[in-house]
Amino acid sequence: MKKLLFVWMATSAILFSANSASAQQPVKIGYFDEQQVLGLMPGIDKVSQQIESFQQDSLKDEYDWTYKSFMRQDSSFKKDSAGMPPKVREMALAELNKNRQKLVYWQQYSQEALGQKQEQLLQPFRVKILSALNEVIAEQKYTLVLKSDALSPYVNPPLLDNLALRVAIKLKLQLPKEAEDAWKAAGGTGLPAAAPAAPKAPAAAPKPKA
Repeated sequence: MKKLLFVWMATSAILFSANSASAQQPVKIGYFDEQQVLGLMPGIDKVSQQIESFQQDSLKDEYDWTYKSFMRQDSSFKKDSAGMPPKVREMALAELNKNRQKLVYWQQYSQEALGQKQEQLLQPFRVKILSALNEVIAEQKYTLVLKSDALSPYVNPPLLDNLALRVAIKLKLQLPKEAEDAWKAAGGTGLPAAAPAAPKAPAAAPKPKA
């Protein structure tokens, strides 16, 4: 759902003007896969490490704290609940049940927390990608942009309409060699220049014989 919303946001402006524009120019359709670009972004590998650290440290500490709190509250409630005023007993029971529910549904809770953390960490990358995507749409005059997985498996769309590649090139990201070769074969241009090879160290002069 979030990925669909992301692409909708990226194309909403162009879709808004599609009806008026279609009279002057033919409809031009591209397709886009955010994951293809994310995988090429510098520093993206650190996100997995940060997620793992969040899971092992923050979530584990939170679980341990919740479990210990529940055990302490449960023991105290069993011991003292009979003598508690009704309102205090109600509040203590509500807090106890809150922690019990959290432990029972911990797997679901932790998955949601991980998802939120991942979204937070990916947001800076997605902002850059969205900006580049909007530039590509405007420059290439695309009328409509579809998600890649919305395409029919029986259709082989033109590689030049793969906006993931165009966005990667716009961001000057290094494409895999097979993607570069396919892009060139399809007539694509704009690939970032390859980094110059490091100069070879001069050969050591032969030592004079004694």
